[in-house]
Amino acid sequence: MSDEVYVKIVNVRNEVIIAICDKEILGKKFEDKEKGIKFEVKESFYKGSKMKLEDTLELFEKASILNIVGVKIVEKAVRKGFIKPSGIIWIAGIPHAQLVKVR
Repeated sequence: MSDEVYVKIVNVRNEVIIAICDKEILGKKFEDKEKGIKFEVKESFYKGSKMKLEDTLELFEKASILNIVGVKIVEKAVRKGFIKPSGIIWIAGIPHAQLVKVR
């Protein structure tokens, strides 16, 4: 398993939207039939620059909206206190979380 993630940063007005996914799941589709959820890790949304997982902490702090998917990146966000475990949606064994900072 790689310790790289894809990071896409978009600035919209005064907001910094950051989408991060584990490298291995980019372009994959996940479905949880019990919950009725289908989720695609779309390249158009998540594919930006490759970055080492350990270098993403600074991005968590800069984001006004953070959208993360994948075991490694979500675990890191939980360990660093940005995401609570109760805020994670699990889709076919893959964690997804969002953080919105209200100013």
